[in-house]
Amino acid sequence: MRIAVLGAGAVGGFYGACLARAGHEVSFVARGRNLAAIRSSGMRVRSDLGDFAVYPAAESDPARVGVVELAIVAVKTYSNAEALPLLRPLVGPGTMVLTLQNGLDRAGEVAAVVGEGHVLAGTTYIRVSLEAPGEVQHVGTARRIAFGEALGPPRITERVARLEEVLRGADVHAEAVADSRTALWEKLVFLAPIAALTAAARLPIGRLRTSPEFREAALRAMREVEAVARAEGAALSADICQQKLAYTDATSPAMRTSLMMDLVAGRPTEVEALLGGVVRRARQHAIATPAMQTLYVVLAHSARGHAPVGAS
Repeated sequence: MRIAVLGAGAVGGFYGACLARAGHEVSFVARGRNLAAIRSSGMRVRSDLGDFAVYPAAESDPARVGVVELAIVAVKTYSNAEALPLLRPLVGPGTMVLTLQNGLDRAGEVAAVVGEGHVLAGTTYIRVSLEAPGEVQHVGTARRIAFGEALGPPRITERVARLEEVLRGADVHAEAVADSRTALWEKLVFLAPIAALTAAARLPIGRLRTSPEFREAALRAMREVEAVARAEGAALSADICQQKLAYTDATSPAMRTSLMMDLVAGRPTEVEALLGGVVRRARQHAIATPAMQTLYVVLAHSARGHAPVGAS
């Protein structure tokens, strides 16, 4: 399969490298030091599952890649305005565009550029970081992608089932789902509160999760996200918050969310994608979310002095 990966950071780098290792024709759309590193030394993965390197094509101009069968969107959400237009030269009549970005609105943003019929929405469970240009560190064994059609009625289409086989053949724990919106909300119930709380504390999860106060705050925030998700029609399991609290307990104590790392480093953050979307939807449904609202305002103002969008 001809595949383009938009974004050669941690997530895009890892999954693109796995697909290249499986024999697919992978091209990265990258820039700067990442582009130079991939061209000179390939994409290198250091993993608890075993280290490996691949030597895919890398271009700054997607027109030099041309139309592909699959385009994976793995850039940070705050880069979408400049990054998503790069998809246009990659997309032909049969191209699937799979977004693995955080938050709830990404599929719509991608569809505005390439058309609704191309878009698949997915979410990933993995612990990866970009240690150096062209070098990804993968910790643990998790490498799961849950994905499906982004729009229309819940169903698993033929192309989604086919892509599931492709990803599994690349040693990715792929799960085709009928309802991608529910899959996105399931992750957000965990990620939005935990990312926000670790970012606010500037601490890894292991320094926080044994505290009764942290657990109470995390559970309260998770329940707020759950309430909004159900109002949006997500078919969550009855004990979703307890599941996610148990998942938090099972994560490595050294786990640092990307939101926390970006905030500490003074980089742009995904506050809007992770928290802003929840808070705005809560207002639309007249659902009180005091924990999430407070975290959103604090973190949005902390992130390089930016004020939250639509904050009152």
